[in-house]
Amino acid sequence: MTIDNFVLPAQPAGWSTANRKAINQVLQTWGCRSAAYNPTQKPYAVFDWDNTCIMNDTEESLLLYQAENLRFKLTPTEFAEVLQQDVPGGLFHADYTNLDGQRISMEDLAADINEAYQWLYTHCAALGGTQPLEVIRTSAQFQDFRAKFYFLYGALCATYPMEVGYKWIIYFYKNFTTAELQAMVSDSIQYNLGEALRQAPIHSSAEMPGRAGQVAPVHFYGMRVHAEIVVLMATLRTNGFDVYISTASIDDVVRVFACDPKYGYGLPPENVLGLKLEMLDGKYTNVYKKDWHFNWGPGKTVGIQNVFVAQKGYGPTLVFGDSDGDAWMMKDFTDTRLGVIINRQQKGVIGENSQQAAATLGRSDARFVLQGRDEHTGCFNADEKTLRYGETEARLLA
Repeated sequence: MTIDNFVLPAQPAGWSTANRKAINQVLQTWGCRSAAYNPTQKPYAVFDWDNTCIMNDTEESLLLYQAENLRFKLTPTEFAEVLQQDVPGGLFHADYTNLDGQRISMEDLAADINEAYQWLYTHCAALGGTQPLEVIRTSAQFQDFRAKFYFLYGALCATYPMEVGYKWIIYFYKNFTTAELQAMVSDSIQYNLGEALRQAPIHSSAEMPGRAGQVAPVHFYGMRVHAEIVVLMATLRTNGFDVYISTASIDDVVRVFACDPKYGYGLPPENVLGLKLEMLDGKYTNVYKKDWHFNWGPGKTVGIQNVFVAQKGYGPTLVFGDSDGDAWMMKDFTDTRLGVIINRQQKGVIGENSQQAAATLGRSDARFVLQGRDEHTGCFNADEKTLRYGETEARLLA
């Protein structure tokens, strides 16, 4: 039996029938077997990374991993500076309350986190003290720090424009070299790939509620490789496409996952476009790179225009994403033939794209398509509908 490497193979089998057909049609029409193919003007595909190429989020998982393992290179003074950098004061979104139902302010939460970090820095061998991390993890201060630090990230994203939270998270890489950061990322990926997919609360200490009170943010544990995306990227390259990542994470974090051969995606580091920090003496600072766009939402369109279109002279043929962070790059380029939405039943602008996909489901001229998955397994489910975590019935739209 002859295998045609120029089309998506039957395995892995997670693509919906219509999506497999639509992608293969793009490969046939625009790939290297087409009479119109020009190897000096190769078509290209742009993928979001988190919750598109993988199940769950590399950088958000790293945030918790960093807190769990106290892998910071910040003195208490530096930590306090970064913690409140570019963050407005006052109350967070009304959904972000303590377990007594009281709203929480940045001032109160920061006071509790800084107090806990000072104690941890003094006592833990991973920072500036002498006690082993295993012992420190049993302390009320550690429990308070971990939960409130993670709670703060969610509160920032819910209360302010995404630029606030997405930049804030990367400022904690201050004083890391690229090699040190990527070693931590690699450890986090390996840990999270081995974790069961589950949502669970992270409780702060009941015995030291502090100024903010007790909190219990929920984290979605675990990550999974999307085998269909791995194979698709290889098939795209076989068909003469270039493959790129556009991420709202810092580029050096995603490069660990996207570029390490053991995960299979096979991207060269220069094909990953993301956020950037200024460097000083080979180490990251807590200063966002001067004149570099914020690579989220409309900013992803800016990034593609300023980098890929500037190099090539034309836009992407295929774009893949899952959220409002990707919605604009999916619809803004006249050269784009197909936008593939990993279906997380989102609202907003990506919800509008999803509505259009639902209205044209199965049509050969569909501009957007929805690809479903089962969030309990982290796998594509050969359907347009997604089974959300904790639910028993797959749905098409929010």
